[in-house]
Amino acid sequence: MAGVLEGVTVIELAGIGPGPFAGMMLADHGARVIRIERPDFERIGGPHGRDIVNRNREIMVLDLKEPEAVARVRELVRKADALIEGYRPGVLERLGLGPDVLLEDNPRIVIGRMTGWGQKGPKARLAGHDINYIALSGALHTYGRKGDKPTFPVNVVGDYGGGGMMLAFGLLAGILSARATGKGQVIDCAMVDGAAILSSMTYTLFASGMWKDERGVNILDGAAPYYETYETADGKWISLGSLERPFYAQLLDKLGLSDDPEFTDRADEANWPRLKERFAEIFLTKTRDEWCAIMEDTDICFAPVLSLGEAPHHPHNVARETFIEVDGITQPAPAPRFLGTPAPPVRMKSK
Repeated sequence: MAGVLEGVTVIELAGIGPGPFAGMMLADHGARVIRIERPDFERIGGPHGRDIVNRNREIMVLDLKEPEAVARVRELVRKADALIEGYRPGVLERLGLGPDVLLEDNPRIVIGRMTGWGQKGPKARLAGHDINYIALSGALHTYGRKGDKPTFPVNVVGDYGGGGMMLAFGLLAGILSARATGKGQVIDCAMVDGAAILSSMTYTLFASGMWKDERGVNILDGAAPYYETYETADGKWISLGSLERPFYAQLLDKLGLSDDPEFTDRADEANWPRLKERFAEIFLTKTRDEWCAIMEDTDICFAPVLSLGEAPHHPHNVARETFIEVDGITQPAPAPRFLGTPAPPVRMKSK
């Protein structure tokens, strides 16, 4: 099995965060990704190949401060479709591998420049991390409980969603364009931009007067009693997403509340805190597994909140092979699924 991206070659200048994630997305589906690491590069998973995000790569160790190494990268670029780099603006140019040089070597090359702040702007040359980029985008302001501080969703929105995923999309779009026109180009992929566009629905609701510009008071951020997490009798948690009325009606039916006028009139937001209190009291009467037995096989929009150790063993994830084990490491399987051209087997050990 070669994968849907067989025939695509990408040079990845090693970094951390979004660049490797984009490389993984491409390599998982059959692209040949050659990762260039400096001699002293330290992988997150250590030297024994346990870094999931760096799977399916060919590794080449080069010191880009040496002219011979720079020449080797230029040689690789001449036969490649794309290059990924995640340095601060100007660093690639100082190494002698700037876009002007690479596009002269290969006019069809697509150069993905992955940064937090972007290639231009007052903050372009400053350091930062996921938390800072999603803060400036407006996204972080929307995450958290009413009256509490912003709660950041680990590094998913900036690094991976707004960074690596956007870069993977940009690279493939650029490659399609280059194959049609014969001309490559540079992609300015900034995590602050990506986090902003991931918030498009929130900005839409805000512009429409349907979203208050504060945390924890809106229908999708923890205010609504029917779109919330609740603790169970065994100290575990369940999630509800009963937004639509038919799903909410099923929820009330399973809870024996169909005839309770306080619950059937859910439109009054002033009543939401009281409904949440009553839901919380009810869900504390049974264990998470007991609630799963009652609600999981329904359209209530219900799911248990699973830990990292539990998620791979849920029957749905097992049936879909959402997680796989390679070299003793349990990890997410390649996604999305291409039914006509499945992803090739995952390799943890680099070539």
